[in-house]
Amino acid sequence: MKGSILSATLIVLLAMTSLAGAQSWGPRTLEELKVETLSRARDGKFPIGKVKMEDAERAVAAIQDLERDTWATAWSNIGDEYVARAKASSSPAEARDNYYYAWRYFDIGRWPTEKHSPGKRKSYEKGLLAFREYGQLLDPPLETVRIPFEGKEIVAYLRIPNGVRPAPLVFGMNGLDSRKEGVMARSEAYIQNGVAAFAIDMPGTGQAPLLIDVGSERMLSAALDYLVERPDIDASRIVVQGRSWSGYWAAVLAYTERDRILGAAVHGVGIHNYYQPEWQKTAIMSEEYLFDLFPARSVVYGVDNMEDFLAYGPRLSLVTRGFIDKPSAPMFLVNGEQDSQQPIADLYLLMKHGDPKTTWVNPVGGHMGRSAQWPDSRVQAEVVRPWLMRQLGVEPARQ
Repeated sequence: MKGSILSATLIVLLAMTSLAGAQSWGPRTLEELKVETLSRARDGKFPIGKVKMEDAERAVAAIQDLERDTWATAWSNIGDEYVARAKASSSPAEARDNYYYAWRYFDIGRWPTEKHSPGKRKSYEKGLLAFREYGQLLDPPLETVRIPFEGKEIVAYLRIPNGVRPAPLVFGMNGLDSRKEGVMARSEAYIQNGVAAFAIDMPGTGQAPLLIDVGSERMLSAALDYLVERPDIDASRIVVQGRSWSGYWAAVLAYTERDRILGAAVHGVGIHNYYQPEWQKTAIMSEEYLFDLFPARSVVYGVDNMEDFLAYGPRLSLVTRGFIDKPSAPMFLVNGEQDSQQPIADLYLLMKHGDPKTTWVNPVGGHMGRSAQWPDSRVQAEVVRPWLMRQLGVEPARQ
């Protein structure tokens, strides 16, 4: 019976791949999407959090169909308004705040991926510009670094706290549908505690020069090569922070770079079962996800149909790659027992192999351990950041 249900699900999913122009991967109707979007705006939930409620209401009112460019236009139009406000601001602080909101609306407009419609791509590009303007008004300001890599370049962000040289550093990566801008936007707690923050797009996302594949971690190692040569960074005190999909890369770096990092937060753990077709056939319609989960997951592989997608993933397994029993840097495994996007079985599998690991599991939590009692902000502030800072020898004073 279970096999027949999975087969029927796959048939439906394969049929839906032809609906390339719209947000056809559910799980919501237009009206359901509007209700859920406003609910997430109200409650500060990903990916709609950190917005003004009146702006969210205006954006949702402008969405009259499930076309991707409709979504992009509704949000990016509001972003344009905030860019105009920023340019007319009477103080640097006012301009900074307006550029921040501009970036937020552009970022929602390109969500979950900028690679499937012209409108989303334009919203993404506007977001890059707004974010860099915002970053220049921070104290300390944002530094954009460009690292030559295999005939291309790695574009990343760096902030180093004032008066701390050389500074310990958190090497942060975005997840499947966030971007390095979101990683850096949430770096202030590190800066306030004397820790530098580095943000890089994981393979297959944003400005990354590589798609996801076996060995794509080499671009992350190249970024680490760059950082350890900087005199303003303490090369002996670097930790890695993965989130959601990039929890995989955090785990990989814990193995491959164990001599150069003091630990890795694997926040959202997809390392083996996640890549199996049996999991993907059902998880692809997770109601935790707002819409377009399959397009977001497939584009990072460079594939556009379910058959190729299901065949692509298994080779990425840390079991298949032979990592799971190898020595590693300390790992902190964090997730929710009820995660419908990444199987909790992967956390327990990783925990039971190789060197001992620290774990935190929310028994009622969904993806990333989120729940009503433990929203993402609390998980970050009370669970993940303190562990990373203590690995660096920093006792967190401000969260």
